[in-house]
Amino acid sequence: MPGGRRTASAAALLLALTLAACSTDDTSSDPDADPAPTPTQSTEPSSGPTQPPTPAEQGDTLPPATDTPSLANLMRADFDGRGLRVLRTETRTDAYTRQQVTYRSNDTLVSGVLLRPHGRGPFPAVVLNHGYIEPSAYATGQGMAREQDWLARAGFVVLHTDYRGHAAGDPAGDRERELRLGYARDSINAVLALERLRHVDADRTAMVGRSMGGGVTLNALVAAPGVVDAAVIYASVSSSFLDNLRHFTRPNRPEAVQALTDEYGAPQQEPAFYRGLSSRTYFDRITEPVLIHHGAVDATCPPRWSRTTQRLLQRAGVDSTLVEYAGEDHTFYARWQDSIIRTVRFLRRQLEV
Repeated sequence: MPGGRRTASAAALLLALTLAACSTDDTSSDPDADPAPTPTQSTEPSSGPTQPPTPAEQGDTLPPATDTPSLANLMRADFDGRGLRVLRTETRTDAYTRQQVTYRSNDTLVSGVLLRPHGRGPFPAVVLNHGYIEPSAYATGQGMAREQDWLARAGFVVLHTDYRGHAAGDPAGDRERELRLGYARDSINAVLALERLRHVDADRTAMVGRSMGGGVTLNALVAAPGVVDAAVIYASVSSSFLDNLRHFTRPNRPEAVQALTDEYGAPQQEPAFYRGLSSRTYFDRITEPVLIHHGAVDATCPPRWSRTTQRLLQRAGVDSTLVEYAGEDHTFYARWQDSIIRTVRFLRRQLEV
């Protein structure tokens, strides 16, 4: 089976190790230094998705549960993505049909867009995890239009998830917005909902995430190893929760940082809480190959973040590759076509398409 994904046995999932490294220069006190639509219609179901290993199947390989929000707790979730429904067809191009859809992420309704190549299939499939866009201003399917079109034309069914709290999905609270564990849950459930479609090859699925969506993708990979066969991340945020909190949240939403500190303690007081929200803490759980793209002059997400992520992925034994693009910034304008061609080749190779 492609990517080594669902063939990985539970015994191969080792105890999560705290990785002693950080993407910032000062690691002495950093907890992460250690490691109006038309009527709805149902899609035709397939035989159903292949679930990642359940918590019971993983047994003692799971890190201890916590009494605060954490990736360790997300690993214990029963993911049940289902009920993907077409709201309306937006457009039909020469290569694919684009539709607005909703699906269930456990008890939460999430919206998105579905692009289906013309033909009978079954087709390989990709879930897209978009970057940060202010939820109150977000429109369904926003943020990865180039990837949607290119991947659908390359023969992939594409489901771009909006995440909870965006567009037509159920609302999300302030804490969900900051911790983003719910976004990872929505991404995992998007894969499972997608795999239920008759025209999707449930044995050939992947994730592609951009910026914040890169972090969502990494969280999904550690929470549900085996849910996809391969992953690609573009210009990703840091795999350290604290890096992102300091770089993005503190200057833009200081009240959110204060709320986290008031409820869970400061990083110096409760380092385990912040480590438990960092995907790098659990990189040894990842079973899929990962391709990382990053612009060498990215002023939004510093390139050193991806370099550190790559180093820690390799240390954890993950099949990962980092490609840096000279002169490229966060938006990937000049070299984007080079990167998407490399992405499609990578996905076709890993998914054996």
